[in-house]
Amino acid sequence: MSGRHAVPSRLGGLYREVAKFGLVGISGFVVNLAIFNLIRNLAQWQTVRASVLATACAIMTNYLGLRYFTYRDRDQESRSSRRRELGLFAFFSAVGLVIENAVLYATTYGFGWDGTLANNVWKFVGIGIATLFRFWSYRTWVFGTSGGEPVPTADAPGGEAPVHLVPPAVPADPFLTVSWEKT
Repeated sequence: MSGRHAVPSRLGGLYREVAKFGLVGISGFVVNLAIFNLIRNLAQWQTVRASVLATACAIMTNYLGLRYFTYRDRDQESRSSRRRELGLFAFFSAVGLVIENAVLYATTYGFGWDGTLANNVWKFVGIGIATLFRFWSYRTWVFGTSGGEPVPTADAPGGEAPVHLVPPAVPADPFLTVSWEKT
């Protein structure tokens, strides 16, 4: 697809991806805050300790939602690719966990804002900042696009050119692949 119709269709794909990521994120958000508040109120754990456990639970549920809902169309060709995906997911999730809980730590222990409302507000802010990082990292590194562009080759007998898939050189980001030339 080229010309003026390429941008809307590519942006439509990005919007669908953001919407699916958002649905999974909302479920993770609910899990995160519910577990956080239960642990804080029932077990009387310290704020950041309760938050780290709640975030870890949300990360586990988010992986299932992202793998089997948001990015289900992106293949896992082998067991090693699944391990690689899970390892990258764990790494980037851990970075997101640190981002999210650093905000809560700074406000709770740095500024002394340690009430129920303040904890939930700053946890929400931390989740928001970490979500931006996670969206970028998951779509770029963890759940990268599968396959590539079909490229015909002339190595087949009988004059037919079979199609071989060549992986893309860069992540499939619509803003990187849009042609701005007039047709």
